[in-house]
Amino acid sequence: MSDQNGTSKTVDLEDLVASTDTGNRVPTGIVAKVLAGLALAWSLFQLYYASDLPFLLQDLTGLPVVFNSDEGRAIHLAFAFVLAALSYPLFKSSPRDHVPWYDWILAVLGVVSCLYLLVFKDQIALRAGLPTTGDLVISTIGIALVLICTYRALGLPLVIVASVFLVYVFFGDQPFIPEVIQWKGASYGKAMWHFWMQTEGVFGIALGVSASMVFLFVLFGSLLDKAGAGNYFIKVAFALLGHLRGGPAKAAVVSSAMTGLISGSSIANVVTTGTFTIPLMKRVGFTGDKAGAVEVASSVNGQIMPPVMGAAAFLMVEYVGVTYLDVVRHAILPASISYIALLYIVHLEALKAGMRGLPKPGGPRTVLQSLLGVLTGFLAIAIPSAIIYYTLGWTKDAFGDATFYAVCVLFLVGYVALVAVAARFPELELDDPNAPVDSLPEVRPTVLSGLYFLLPIVVLVWCLMVERLSPGLSAYWATVGMLFILLTQHPLKAIFRKTGDLAAGFARGFAEILEGLIAGARNMIGIAVATGAAGIIVGTISLTGAHQVVGEFIEFLSGGNLMAMLVLVAIFSLILGMGLPTTANYIVVSSLMAGVVVEVGAQNGLIVPLIAVHLFVFYFGIMADVTPPVGLASFAAAAISGSDPIKTGFTAFYYSLRTVALPFLFIFNTDLLLIDVTPLEAVFVFIVATVAMLLFAAGTQGYFFAKNKAWEAVALLLVAFTLFRPGFWLDMVHEPFETVEPTQVVELAGELPEGGELRLVVTGPDFDNPNASHETTLILPLGPAGPGEQRLQDADLLVTVEDGMAKLEEPFQPGPAGSIPGQKLSGFDFYGDNPVRISEIHVAAERLPKEVFYIPALLLLGLVIVLQRRRTDVPAF
Repeated sequence: MSDQNGTSKTVDLEDLVASTDTGNRVPTGIVAKVLAGLALAWSLFQLYYASDLPFLLQDLTGLPVVFNSDEGRAIHLAFAFVLAALSYPLFKSSPRDHVPWYDWILAVLGVVSCLYLLVFKDQIALRAGLPTTGDLVISTIGIALVLICTYRALGLPLVIVASVFLVYVFFGDQPFIPEVIQWKGASYGKAMWHFWMQTEGVFGIALGVSASMVFLFVLFGSLLDKAGAGNYFIKVAFALLGHLRGGPAKAAVVSSAMTGLISGSSIANVVTTGTFTIPLMKRVGFTGDKAGAVEVASSVNGQIMPPVMGAAAFLMVEYVGVTYLDVVRHAILPASISYIALLYIVHLEALKAGMRGLPKPGGPRTVLQSLLGVLTGFLAIAIPSAIIYYTLGWTKDAFGDATFYAVCVLFLVGYVALVAVAARFPELELDDPNAPVDSLPEVRPTVLSGLYFLLPIVVLVWCLMVERLSPGLSAYWATVGMLFILLTQHPLKAIFRKTGDLAAGFARGFAEILEGLIAGARNMIGIAVATGAAGIIVGTISLTGAHQVVGEFIEFLSGGNLMAMLVLVAIFSLILGMGLPTTANYIVVSSLMAGVVVEVGAQNGLIVPLIAVHLFVFYFGIMADVTPPVGLASFAAAAISGSDPIKTGFTAFYYSLRTVALPFLFIFNTDLLLIDVTPLEAVFVFIVATVAMLLFAAGTQGYFFAKNKAWEAVALLLVAFTLFRPGFWLDMVHEPFETVEPTQVVELAGELPEGGELRLVVTGPDFDNPNASHETTLILPLGPAGPGEQRLQDADLLVTVEDGMAKLEEPFQPGPAGSIPGQKLSGFDFYGDNPVRISEIHVAAERLPKEVFYIPALLLLGLVIVLQRRRTDVPAF
């Protein structure tokens, strides 16, 4: 009976993963080969599309083999349509072992509807906005197929959301639409052209990011996993941490973090690491739901861990208008703190349960041996890191135009040397997670057996940080490096081990490349169709202006209070997350709410950076895979652990409270995002924020050095809050700004140093409702030192001081792409009866440093520690 149950769980798990990531139809014979061939062709096309090869071929042959962005998106979606039709059954009753006739028809229609845009691109350009009957037929088929493929790959929720938006487009003026959000409606021709025949809808930014960036990162992760890197990361984590309290759970967190470096899929992360870590966690004392929850919490965090974050992070590049390197820089600190806090939560659970670590190879060690081991481990990481940093840092200056070739040589030399070291140790075998564990793997041979797997990640980081290449091109070169490693690692090991079987090594490597290319493409089906469906939502917003209406509605519910609005946005994200995948959730919520949050923050006197709002939405979007009742990562973990998926989901959500708290914190304390901080300040912020998050974890988990009393839990949370945001208490004691007469704006502008900023409160009639008053806070950066009036004009702030007021004229550069005043003051009516004016000027007040409030917080923390240590004799570590 147990064997049957075990088999059933395995089948259920494989079915869940297939149905969410790769498709759970497994045809046989020629159809299976066609399916694999199409997936392989998609991966090869994406590599071709990202490379310089099209330009070389066009120069050599004169043939039009270069695809622009619009054409690349169309081909990308065509492949997704075909593979979705062939890989995912349409109904529960549909066959799993062969492809029915109607799916072949849908696949052909998908290709026709996409390639129509390529074949007739010149004619379409000439009749912009004037669709023919053929255009309307193709557009209708295309939109229908987007919804059908979304249903197949992702289920009904996203289809329902997209359909609601479509209904709003066509019937926005009907009585069943609430009057507050009604609009005039669009004609069928206008809507279909908007959604399908141009790049405002399905073929918009979201699908473009999927085609140019996300695919290559997913492919890179797939190839790295096929090479054995996933197993290597797990083994290294267990070798390093398995001997500690709750060691397997801590290893699960670290291995998920390392897998998260290369994987943007939380479900794939759960299955990759959880198959091994969850049974081990259960064997050392964790219950099934807690073991699954630890794996879910750590795997979901893989989407926020640079350098390979979830697909939504690449969309941020386009939506916020920053580089991917900036996104990584802003995201690295919260992600690292979140993982460290999860390690601590696992440690607290182990302390509460009285767990011990697994036996360490070699027996007990002396204190000196342990210290030497720590020092050796530190040097083993620090020295290569320093070599990489300084080596890669000077390559561009040293080699100039030959930098690329020099780095290729360095990569090759380093790779051969590391494979030579790895060849001295046996291959890391995949262990049976249900087999008894008598001891842990030894650290040194385990670490050295796969260090070369880190080289493609080094290439990725070098391209992003040193060469400042685009994310897509960086992932391309990392993937090329990975393909080289896959092809050569086994033959090189055969040479160094003197086994001499080179042909078998090359054959094995080639087979792994094919498997990786096919798996990478199949993993992309759901993402590609999700971004297409999300394009319908974004297209509706751009066509109807729905973001203003929904934003105003949520602003009305929040009463203009920023914290209330953030809570509503978080709840909105969590509710959508129950049905939408992370990427679609992020697109919907950020499109509707990001600008509104920034505006409400300005009205409350808080300048919120746009990247902070997008990361806020992103963080709550990743909770989609945790949130019961439909958190798919929780279902995958529960299938492995044999526990209740709902209970696993709630436990994982409880462990993820730190991920819930962080977005609120970095909205009010942007130091956590490393915005305008020096390197020394960044180190200080990291230390303080880490301590604060550990205390938050201790407060919410009910255990610190001993079981918390109620007041101790409150005290720990209070200390954590104070460390995170000491300015809150300082603002209560002393106002952060002094108010200056608005009529002095010109004099103040002249007195400020070069690069100084003016903080202005602007009041005036609302553009949409001239009878209402509108107010916002504007931070105005000033250029070089000079006369105040000239500096204000250069900044596009046109001020006239008369009648005891500082009146403003409409900026010369209005709109989203205009000057800062043009962007921030677009909500004012400059031609109404009442003038738009500066109502207040805020100048930073001289006051105590906010860090003074750390002192009482640390004293309170010391009191809690002393009292808890008296109640227990259990070591803290």
